[in-house]
Amino acid sequence: MMFVSLFFLFLLMDGASSKENCSYQDVLNHLNLNYNNKLFYMTRPVINYTTVTEVNLDLLLYAILEMKEKEQLFVPYVWITMWWNNDYISWNPDEFCGISSLSVPTEIMWKPDLTIEETIEKDSAPPSPYVTITSRGNVELTNDQVLVSTCRMQVYRFPFDTQSCNLTFKSFIHSDEEIKLVYYGNSSAATEESRELMRTQSEWLFINITVTSQTIQYYSFNQTLVIYTINMKRRSALYIVNFLLPIVFFLCLDLASFLISDSGGEKLSFKITVLLAVTVMQLILNDILPSSSNRIPLIATYCIGIFALMMLSLLESVFVMYLTEKDNAPQDNETDEDLKLSEDKRDKTRPEREVNKLSHSTSGCDVSPIKTPSEMLPVAKEDGNIQQMKVSLANDELSQLIKTLTLHLSSRKEEAKPGYWTRVAKRINNAFFLFYFSVASLFLIYMFFKWVQ
Repeated sequence: MMFVSLFFLFLLMDGASSKENCSYQDVLNHLNLNYNNKLFYMTRPVINYTTVTEVNLDLLLYAILEMKEKEQLFVPYVWITMWWNNDYISWNPDEFCGISSLSVPTEIMWKPDLTIEETIEKDSAPPSPYVTITSRGNVELTNDQVLVSTCRMQVYRFPFDTQSCNLTFKSFIHSDEEIKLVYYGNSSAATEESRELMRTQSEWLFINITVTSQTIQYYSFNQTLVIYTINMKRRSALYIVNFLLPIVFFLCLDLASFLISDSGGEKLSFKITVLLAVTVMQLILNDILPSSSNRIPLIATYCIGIFALMMLSLLESVFVMYLTEKDNAPQDNETDEDLKLSEDKRDKTRPEREVNKLSHSTSGCDVSPIKTPSEMLPVAKEDGNIQQMKVSLANDELSQLIKTLTLHLSSRKEEAKPGYWTRVAKRINNAFFLFYFSVASLFLIYMFFKWVQ
């Protein structure tokens, strides 16, 4: 009976003790983990200082928020998880009702001094307030961060470019003898998990993530760096529609301007307007591309080439108009001489008209009411002479009018026939159109192959 009572007493005590050790606070009390115990957060948590703390690192890309080509900045939203071993943290889960992990404030735990080399601004997202500790002594910290980092962008093939931006993790002061960084998983696993997790990519298309490690010598000790390279490709459809095609349309308008007559100034003003439109597109491009590029971007070559072709077209139009005006200058002098001749002829015909008026006035005033037949004979002779004079004057006027008409028609024929310089200008215009069309086509084909290669 005594053994039975002792057995039941042991069960009751074991049940009471198990009930007492079934809270997180019991685990913390067992570990003596509190704000007053500086052992956990003051120094690297190893029993022997020669022990290397291995920090495992994992990064997932959640979103590509922005890419600033002008400032060469890359703004991703990432999830960073790292875990390491703490020699002062361990317990038996069976003694605490199976509790194998719990969360504690980050302030009371030591954390590795990791930094990202490319970051230039402090993270705006609040850090995680808790870390997770396990019964085996592992400490895990997860943070989501909005990183504003530098990225040297290659914009030579803009807008058909691909960019690779690095996020390099390293320790501030610890060497590999104290802290060693190890990346978790591999590049394909990080790529697949990031692709499943991705929420937004802005104007960029996520390609993959490559993870590498590199050991460098920093002063007198070695450090291991973990480098995450994020590869992206630009979505170029919007740039094609809003930038590349309008410039091609301006080039087509400049080609169509060859159908406009060179006699007026409409052709010249039209070409100047198209040239100014291309200049505005170049100013917009200057606000997009960085000025620190090692090579001139292809899109800048594209704009400069088309601008140069349009400028040559404008100069050719000015030259053709100059030749046409040079051919028209003598014709203006001839018309002035013709006007002087016509004025002289009018002066010569004025006396004849006055004589005709006088004859009419005399014939109307010298009529007598009563005349004898003998007196009527000389009057008839005078009337015949006057009639002959009128006929001769009418014939002279008719012949003069015919001469004037023939001179006018001959001058019109001479004006309708193009001059020497006008013919030369037309030949130059036709030859330059063929040259312009050929060079523009070859240039566009060359730019296309340079972009797609």
